[in-house]
Amino acid sequence: MNPPQHLRSDYPHFQPITTRWHDNDVYGHVNNVTYYSYFDSAVNSYLIEVGGLDIHNGEVVGFVVSSSCDYFASIAFPERIEIGLRVAKLGNSSVQYELAVFKQGEDEACAAGRFVHVFVDRASNRPLPIPGRLREALAALQVQ
Repeated sequence: MNPPQHLRSDYPHFQPITTRWHDNDVYGHVNNVTYYSYFDSAVNSYLIEVGGLDIHNGEVVGFVVSSSCDYFASIAFPERIEIGLRVAKLGNSSVQYELAVFKQGEDEACAAGRFVHVFVDRASNRPLPIPGRLREALAALQVQ
């Protein structure tokens, strides 16, 4: 059975990432856990730059409550990659992202993952509605 294709055209936003020397493992490719770091960097860059998330002093923070990744082809240092980002579900206090790792200029993903953020009050750690500007930024990435 062939893995499902994840194509560049399926994602409305891309975050460039440069692999680092220490991303490679002893097998000569980027270690599987490093993909989660790429996902986290892509999402949080978008939330900060487009959604106005203040990670240092804001009242709202996002907690990852679920994550997974499927791997189709390896990547290795030194490669430039791009993380495709889209929103699959946008709830009152949570969002499910879908992400894909593309080698620069390639149309098919090397890996595809997903994770869920729950937005909470920094002081109480209790879920709260996603604030307006952040919700608008997330809605712009929503796929039907």
